[in-house]
Amino acid sequence: MKIDKLLLGKERCECGKSHVCPIKTVEIGEGVIAKIPALISEYKNVVFVADSNTYKAAGERVESLISDKIRGRIVFDGNKILIPDERAIDTIKGCADSHTDLILGVGSGVINDLCKYVSFTLGIPYYIVATAPSMDGYASVGAALILGGMKVTKNAHVPEGIIADTDVLKNAPMDMIVAGYGDIIGKYSCLSDWKLSALINDEYICDFVVAETYGQVNNTRKLAAKLGARDAESVKTLMEALVAVGILMAYVGNSRPASGSEHHFSHYFEITGIVNGEEYLPHGTDVFYSAAETAKIREKILSLSKEDIKPSVFNKDKYESEIRRVYGAVADEVIALQNKLGWYSEIEKRVSVYKEKLDGIKEILSEAPSF
Repeated sequence: MKIDKLLLGKERCECGKSHVCPIKTVEIGEGVIAKIPALISEYKNVVFVADSNTYKAAGERVESLISDKIRGRIVFDGNKILIPDERAIDTIKGCADSHTDLILGVGSGVINDLCKYVSFTLGIPYYIVATAPSMDGYASVGAALILGGMKVTKNAHVPEGIIADTDVLKNAPMDMIVAGYGDIIGKYSCLSDWKLSALINDEYICDFVVAETYGQVNNTRKLAAKLGARDAESVKTLMEALVAVGILMAYVGNSRPASGSEHHFSHYFEITGIVNGEEYLPHGTDVFYSAAETAKIREKILSLSKEDIKPSVFNKDKYESEIRRVYGAVADEVIALQNKLGWYSEIEKRVSVYKEKLDGIKEILSEAPSF
């Protein structure tokens, strides 16, 4: 389904819910940056947010188009990784005042998440001008942040408008285009996980959203070579898929259509990279790798019989010792989160359910792509 139809929502879905998306405007195509003055004509006091790289890519032009509206301005240093933490949040908040009526971000993942979260907490709308087809969070309600040293996703709101100029997107760093492709391919993993949770935990699932997500993934999957050549139409298709998945997340009110076990892997890479002061790959690239690794796990489970499924012996002291070794300064937060989730409680009961529903589990796992 095309973006314009997804924006209309689905009033009566077979899943029993009404799906809505309050995004007013999505513009993806050649030269669409020129539309920005008309699109934000009703706003008078804008906070402009970019980093030095995204400013060069598109921000300078955007600023020149709306310079008469900009009342606050922050351009982060693009020579080092911008971490979406408390300090960055406070920096943007410090540029706003009681008269601010719009936050306009120019960038991709981190810039989008920061603008989304700050605009939500301040109760004002935001627009995002995309500079790379690198992730699926442009249209989602969640903001991925690093708070208290932990990777968390905070519920926020969708942007009022998304502007994605293919003249800019096709010239993004290739590792960011690869990351966007990887984030889309990772949906094979998370959709399988969602189906598993619906079977095991009786979790809500929407077949319409699942089918639409698969459609976006399958449209994008075949474009790898053309994306590598920076083909404009292929970059547009990738960006449309990324935005569509964000809208589908807004439909169900959570990240299930886009995030599963492969994202747990990627969050591990990101958190340990920050804790250890080491470089880490773009989020979507981590997701791509992790989706391949979860495919291996699915194949291993497919080879099991009911007799192979046995309760593991959980050594809490050894577990917490390893968490402290790996996560260092944020180990307490990791342990507290795991205790809250309760993955290591009622193991006997869970094993019994897995045995009972093994045939259904295998049916779902067999639908996912192999490694």
